[in-house]
Amino acid sequence: MKKRELKTELVETGDGSHTLKVEELKEHYHSHKGAIQESLYVFIEKGLREFNHADHVSILEVGFGTGLNALLTSIDRKRSAVRYWSLETFPLKWEIVGQLNYPKLIKDNSVEEVFKEIHVSAWDTEVSLMDGFVFKKINSSLQEFDSDHKFDLIYYDAFAPHAQPELWEPAIWEKLFDMMNNRGVLVTYCAKGQVRRDMQAAGFTVERLEGPPGKREMIRARKDGYEEV
Repeated sequence: MKKRELKTELVETGDGSHTLKVEELKEHYHSHKGAIQESLYVFIEKGLREFNHADHVSILEVGFGTGLNALLTSIDRKRSAVRYWSLETFPLKWEIVGQLNYPKLIKDNSVEEVFKEIHVSAWDTEVSLMDGFVFKKINSSLQEFDSDHKFDLIYYDAFAPHAQPELWEPAIWEKLFDMMNNRGVLVTYCAKGQVRRDMQAAGFTVERLEGPPGKREMIRARKDGYEEV
């Protein structure tokens, strides 16, 4: 797939962390209320920590973007092994991403080195970024992506429906449902009623959760095999 580039502008968000604004899509990569706090809340706290007691977890991210979700996942050390695959149709150059201040704000000794490796590593190739963290970024749209590998957790971080409507259609949730293991979890910042109904129609059990700062709600969806307690 040809690597298409988007013109971006560096923006500081409400928690002091950076995001990128894409004028072409009238969209930001993260919440303007706080990039790091949004990613921590939606994808780590409400997604990854559902697997705190698992020996390993296989993750698919839709929307690699700035690499923030991958970075935060790599430094969450509560499980022994993570296999992290991330899809991206608009790869960003290191010259742009290297300006983001995530390594300065996240207090972890390895974060600067890992953040750069996430971005300069080869596309479509699995690499071991650190002990127990295998990473692969894939230059492909979700519609074109196919894999026999099943996923435990999906980070759905595509641009919003007004910017990428093709990534919020009913067929998307049917495809992701089929790509997940039983008891799998999908999290997204989006809480639109139509998205929720389409997920339910695809077979998911859907929860509306309190959203991160600046958003009223978010969605967490589970595949069959989950029993409410």
